[in-house]
Amino acid sequence: MPETPRELLRWQSDLTWSLFEYHLERLEPGDFLWEPGPLCWTVRRGEDGVWTPDWADAEPDPVPVPTVAWVTWHIGWWWSVTLDHLRGRTPRGREDVVWPGADEAVAWLRGLRTEWLEVLDGLGAEDLDAPAAFPWPPGSGQTVAHTVAWVNAELMKNVAEIGQLRMLRAARP
Repeated sequence: MPETPRELLRWQSDLTWSLFEYHLERLEPGDFLWEPGPLCWTVRRGEDGVWTPDWADAEPDPVPVPTVAWVTWHIGWWWSVTLDHLRGRTPRGREDVVWPGADEAVAWLRGLRTEWLEVLDGLGAEDLDAPAAFPWPPGSGQTVAHTVAWVNAELMKNVAEIGQLRMLRAARP
């Protein structure tokens, strides 16, 4: 059993990442932009070569099914912004987090994980107990430990989404 809250959060992060690696190792370039149905959110390459994610400020009804590309961009977005907050940097805007394309997406995510582990491993008990500036509003009562637990939960959800999409594509006739 981990001895400290940070060690438990690190264990949870490592467990989630090990589940992610199973899918990351099996992703093929065609998996990223595969659309499993008619109502999908994806990333679209502009004339300038930059990939732009589909987005709506209000949750659409029905909610579009995201592609693997969109989910990997989404991970990159929330993880980058979380890292900015925890490192005391000005957080990037959603438009500033650009999906690198299918050939670089896995390396990009692995790089974010490396950055995350550096931050996570540097957090002491006092850091974890400090008020969180993200993803909750000021005065929420949430701590940095809550933010770390949220990252683990959000990653686990996104890993399941990517895994399901990958397996559905692989199982199609």
